[in-house]
Amino acid sequence: MYYGEELVSYDELKLKIEQYIYYYNHERIKEKLAGMSPVNYRIHASQLAA
Repeated sequence: MYYGEELVSYDELKLKIEQYIYYYNHERIKEKLAGMSPVNYRIHASQLAA
């Protein structure tokens, strides 16, 4: 989603929000999480605990 971008419908808004949530959890690299995405960090941490 970009500032100034006009959304045509509720479905388009819903899709954009879902895409952002996926990006935030699966692709965004977080330095505090050893340079991993939140999902990758959880997988890594659970493997270390096992």
